[in-house]
Amino acid sequence: MQIVDAQIHLWTNDKAPPHHRQVPFRFDAAVREMDAAGVDRAINCPAIWDPESNAYAVEAARLHPDRFATLGWFNLLREPDSQFLDEFVKQPGMLGLRFIIWTKEQQELFAGERLDWIWEGADRLGIPVGYMLPANQYGRLASIAARYRRMRVLIDHLGVSPALKIPEAVAHLDDLLSLAAHSNIAVKATGVPSMAMDAYPFASTHSVLQRVVRSVRATQSILGTDITRLATSWRECITLFTEELPWLKGDDLELVMGRAVCDWVGWS
Repeated sequence: MQIVDAQIHLWTNDKAPPHHRQVPFRFDAAVREMDAAGVDRAINCPAIWDPESNAYAVEAARLHPDRFATLGWFNLLREPDSQFLDEFVKQPGMLGLRFIIWTKEQQELFAGERLDWIWEGADRLGIPVGYMLPANQYGRLASIAARYRRMRVLIDHLGVSPALKIPEAVAHLDDLLSLAAHSNIAVKATGVPSMAMDAYPFASTHSVLQRVVRSVRATQSILGTDITRLATSWRECITLFTEELPWLKGDDLELVMGRAVCDWVGWS
């Protein structure tokens, strides 16, 4: 069974926010940790606190094409330019895009039509776009997904803020699962240990994960860690799914652990 982590961050500067590692996380260190944890591949979401992170992601994917692929980002305020987008995703390992829609300004921008050129381009190219956004933006995201059917949407962290614990962390779960009606929306179970009320095997999260997989379907339920903000080990993030959830097995387990995300982002 191939294990693919759907979200890590690689970066080289010392500007990480407090909830992430305070030292750079380079691809050579990531490869060592992945090998130790039994992780075959990882999708890098270049760190937004490092302005050179996209270029570093391209280098990582070029040197290790079998280990890293990328969902890159750029300034949402840049002038609309479809040619720029076409060239951006031609870079080695650049399979799609990922944006954070969190601040008031970002949410106001997302609510309007100013960014439609990005979604139109993603739809034309048939590429994935990841989003970290609050539940109050799900309605807007649903309308975008319905309009641009060839754009494959990924929602980070089950929509959970890194600062929240269960049950507050999943108060929005009904709204999240309602998005499952859109066949081009998938959810990433990334950073799950951070919302747990208990230590490994994080039993407080098990019923949440079961509900998500059964509601959203295994083909749209995707494992990831966001490892650099977790206190637990990478290996424990994997065995949470492979050893501690007896209801997750067979084809569904293989999908959640890697096959689904590779299909979703086009990483053959």
